[in-house]
Amino acid sequence: MPFGLLTGLTAALFWGSLDVITALGSRVIGSLRVTAGMQAVTAVAFLAIFLITGATLPTDPRELGLAALLGLVGAGAYLSYFTGLQFGPIAVVSGMVAAFGGLTVVLSVVLRGESLSLLQAAGATIATVGVLLTALAFDGGLRATRFAGPGVVFAVIALVLFSLMAITTDVALETMTWIEIYTIARVVNAAIGTIAVLVLARRAGSALGQRPTDGPVWSERRIVGAIVIAGVLDVLGLIAFATGLETAPTWMVGLAASLGPAVTIIVAVAFLGERLRPIQWVGLVGILTGMVCIAIP
Repeated sequence: MPFGLLTGLTAALFWGSLDVITALGSRVIGSLRVTAGMQAVTAVAFLAIFLITGATLPTDPRELGLAALLGLVGAGAYLSYFTGLQFGPIAVVSGMVAAFGGLTVVLSVVLRGESLSLLQAAGATIATVGVLLTALAFDGGLRATRFAGPGVVFAVIALVLFSLMAITTDVALETMTWIEIYTIARVVNAAIGTIAVLVLARRAGSALGQRPTDGPVWSERRIVGAIVIAGVLDVLGLIAFATGLETAPTWMVGLAASLGPAVTIIVAVAFLGERLRPIQWVGLVGILTGMVCIAIP
C-alpha cells in the first residue's frame, strides 16, 4: 500500500471516530462550545509537542501568515462541520463532507499542478453526483425535491474549507515542519473559538451560542472527557495527515483522509439508529465509487 494512502486512511480512522464524539457532544452543549473546547485541547497538545521537541517559530512573516491563515480556515471548517452534525443527520452530513477528497483532487491539479487521469476525472464526477444524491431527499416527485436538512448547507461549507485546508497545509509544508504549522494554526483556532463563544453566548437569539434545549443531558465530567478525547483524536489525525503530505501527492492523502466520514456513517447507522433513504444510499455508493476511481493510477 502506498505510504500516502496509508497515512491518509490512518487520519480517516481518527477523524471518523472524532466525528461521532463531536456530533453527540454538539447536541448536548452546542457546536460552538464543542469546537472551541476541542481546539483548545489541540492547541495545548501542539504547544506541548513544540516545547518538548525544542522547535522554533519561523521568522518569515509570510510563513507565519500562511500558518495563521490555515488556523482561520480550519476554525471555519470545524465550526461548519460540527454545526451541520448538530442540526442534521450525522450520516447525511458526514457523507457530504466526505466529498472534500474529490474537491481536493481537483484543487491539487488546478493549484498544485498534479496530474489527473481520465479515470480519476470520471471518479470525481461520480463522487459529485453522489454528494447531490446524498444531500437531497425526494418527496413526491422532482418539484418536491428539497435539501435533506439544515445541516446540509453547513456540510457544503465545511467540505470546501476542508479542501482548502489540505491545499494550504501542503503549501506550508514546503518551508515549515508540521509542528510549526499546527502550533501556530491551532493557537489561532483556539483564540477564534474562545472569542466566538464569548460573543455569541451573550446573544439570546444565537442558536450557535446556546446549549440545545431539546438535546440529551451529560454530566460535566462526561462533557470534558468527550472534548479531551476529541482533541487527542484530532491531533493524531493531523499528524498522520501532515506526515503523508510530506512525501506523497496531495490528492492521494486528501482522498484517503476524506474516508473519515464513512466511519461516522457506519457508526451512526449501525449503533445510533439513524436511517438513510434509498436515494441517499445510492449517493453514498456513488461517493465511494468515485473515490475508488480517483485512487486508481
